[in-house]
Amino acid sequence: MTTETHTAPAGQSVLTLLLARRELLLIVVIIATVIIFSIANPPFLSLAHLFGVGRSTVYIGLMALGVMLVLLTGGIDISVSAIAVSSMYLTTVTLMAFDYQGTFLAAVALAVLIGGLLGLVNGVLVTWLKLPSLIVTIGTLTLYRGALLAFVGTDRFRSLPAQMAEFSGFAVFRTSDNGRIVALHGAVLILIVIGAVLALALSRSWWGRYIYAIGDNEEAAERMGVPVRTIRVTAFVLSGALAGLAGLFYAAMSRTADPASLSGVEMTVLAAVVLGGVAVTGGRGSVLGTLLGVLLITMVGSSLVLVGIPTAWQQLFIGLFVLFGVGVPALRERRNERRRGMVVSE
Repeated sequence: MTTETHTAPAGQSVLTLLLARRELLLIVVIIATVIIFSIANPPFLSLAHLFGVGRSTVYIGLMALGVMLVLLTGGIDISVSAIAVSSMYLTTVTLMAFDYQGTFLAAVALAVLIGGLLGLVNGVLVTWLKLPSLIVTIGTLTLYRGALLAFVGTDRFRSLPAQMAEFSGFAVFRTSDNGRIVALHGAVLILIVIGAVLALALSRSWWGRYIYAIGDNEEAAERMGVPVRTIRVTAFVLSGALAGLAGLFYAAMSRTADPASLSGVEMTVLAAVVLGGVAVTGGRGSVLGTLLGVLLITMVGSSLVLVGIPTAWQQLFIGLFVLFGVGVPALRERRNERRRGMVVSE
């Protein structure tokens, strides 16, 4: 029996490597994007713009990390934008009603608690009532926003509690750029720390292994003794908690609490997660890939405005990113199936 061996061309080998490692592919695309936009508009590389991009990644990044956890279990969470704005607005109203004068950590705790409870509703409906997560979270997306507007209020607060106003100026690095002071907001560092903690939890803990196991094969995981319902509920709770934190940070950094804000941002979040390599069928994805997807999408969105392209085009690019994020894994799987289908000749 003889075995035929084929040596792939160098270009094909590079393509195979890029398709196999989504993070590497995203890094290459991000570098190419930076080069293209910096040539089209040199101010793209200014510290003011780069720090602005970092600032924009915070609230989308936090929501994306939560959606990633749900997707890894084989579910989906479309309600994160409604949870974010509900947590943000309820926290603001509560602090103002009680004339709270304490630290910003109390606002963080309240927003995370509200978000976690709203995420718990999603988790219970999906895991205990066996309802499809897509339908449930589309329903709660509308429910949470409708309840907020109907029962809490529609007033936009431009004067926020002192703790939130102070956080808007929280910076970890300040410098001068073309004669003006620019700063890297501290929330960027918080996003990185949360991402690092989640990455460690997913790779080093039994909880993380269970998350991937459920998404890969729920029935097999259940036979192995994995508490599927409990783990899936924790994913929804964490998704809600992170969305609540994202909403609070968004209000603090924009210095306004508007119950109508963040509408439609859930599609941007989903696009970033899928683009980052998280499989829509569950069981595959990483924190690094998710954050790189968030960075690419926010970079493109802010840069389109910088070079004078209408903001309406952002929706076109988001749609392309979703198709790209789904298409690359499909192409990789097809290549793998073709490779497994090769026979040896006798």
